[in-house]
Amino acid sequence: MLCCNCGMAVKLLCLFLLLAVLYPSWAKEQTCLISASSCDECIQSGPECAWCTTPHSHIRCNTVKELQRAGCHQSYAYNPQGTVQVVKNDSSTEPTDAKALFLQPQELSLHLRPGVSQSFPLTITMPTDQPVPELTMDTSNVPAGVNITFSGVTTGNPLLVQVNLEVAQCPSNSDDSTQNRTGPWSVHVKPRGFSLSVKLEITLECQCDCTRNREENSPRCSSHGALVCGQCQCYNPHIGKLCQWDVDSFFSSDEDFCRWGPNAPVCSGRGRCVVDFCECEKRENPQERYSGQFCECSNFDCPYSNNQICGGHGQCECGQCICDNDWIGEGCNCSLDTASCMATNQQLCNGKGMCQCGRCKCEPPYKGPTCEM
Repeated sequence: MLCCNCGMAVKLLCLFLLLAVLYPSWAKEQTCLISASSCDECIQSGPECAWCTTPHSHIRCNTVKELQRAGCHQSYAYNPQGTVQVVKNDSSTEPTDAKALFLQPQELSLHLRPGVSQSFPLTITMPTDQPVPELTMDTSNVPAGVNITFSGVTTGNPLLVQVNLEVAQCPSNSDDSTQNRTGPWSVHVKPRGFSLSVKLEITLECQCDCTRNREENSPRCSSHGALVCGQCQCYNPHIGKLCQWDVDSFFSSDEDFCRWGPNAPVCSGRGRCVVDFCECEKRENPQERYSGQFCECSNFDCPYSNNQICGGHGQCECGQCICDNDWIGEGCNCSLDTASCMATNQQLCNGKGMCQCGRCKCEPPYKGPTCEM
């Protein structure tokens, strides 16, 4: 019996080691929202995601590498990475034994794309015989979701400090619309114990620049729509990829082309048949949409968890949740993070249970958050 238990333990250990090797490479894979209907929706789906602005491209949202494979030239792949611009960078005119604090630069403008970190060096010249303080920021001005950290580069006087900024994700449209969702926000960073600070103007890159460059009555849209970020936005009553159809004039004579099967509803009951193709109806909420050849898919009919679609940890595609890294489950409600299961002896669930969705399932008679009781 002892040998059998040893053999099982060895197998479990091997399986654990194999998962430890394979999981990181799998977790690093980024999933772009290939079905994104707009440039804004695309770039918000992941830091690696880009939008192809080539008119009439058959593929819009993917990584730059995949867009290039599909024929989208790199110059047409919109993939913002954020910027850091120094606005004010005056030099000190004080002698080296000055008794006043001096910070350089004094003001910066930062555009942050979620998931892409930005940093800049901050030089702090301390007053003579003053100890170097610990840096802090005015947290009352830092917007939710923006993370600011500091790392020492050099010591002495002046002190060179690296300031790092990152934001996890863009605010959702369900957030309070009365609030400033993407900035700019004024944030002040200062050494503890001093009133002098560096001003940061922070703006989130959650919208594509190309949305501001509408080409009205574009010939590429049959002069019946505006060309925005490479795709047509048709004027009523025109529809189609090139706005080439007038809804009032062209209806299909054979609606069977718009059914997924015999006696199935036309366009799944979610659209109308136009020239043998389904034109899916628009939702009142512009973020919700039907898609697919027969309008059979949606991006809102997915399981909810914690009052959020896909638990707030994934994307809804065709009625199924595509979970973010470190989350699994039908509704992306199961975390793969094991930190909450770690016991004081650095064993998962004290070696007396299984860590499932971030919680320990203890073997009797053990109990407690980490099976240590």
